[in-house]
Amino acid sequence: MYTVYVIELSKKVYSENKKFREANPQFNGVLECLYVGMTSKTPKERFEQHKSGSLSKKGHNISSKIVEQYGLYLRGSLFNHIDPVQTRAEALKLEKELALELRRMKYAVWFN
Repeated sequence: MYTVYVIELSKKVYSENKKFREANPQFNGVLECLYVGMTSKTPKERFEQHKSGSLSKKGHNISSKIVEQYGLYLRGSLFNHIDPVQTRAEALKLEKELALELRRMKYAVWFN
């Protein structure tokens, strides 16, 4: 089983991270900065992994580093309504769909 999750990021990520800023030209500074991911763990366990840096130290991509540096807390209200899925491929599709939907709503979003 895989779950999609959302983490609120400090708004500092927008001013301090050029790649994040370039990925979010729609952002007007009003709503929050977010990270959307998917996991086979619980969202809480995955958030704790991100914050501990255990993944980024193994050379994983910038998303783990973004959450490690700027992650504040899980935003359950933005993902609790989404049921877990059976396959990684389904989860990756849901992750992208949710991230793009949140961008259309004018959030600044990072995802893989």
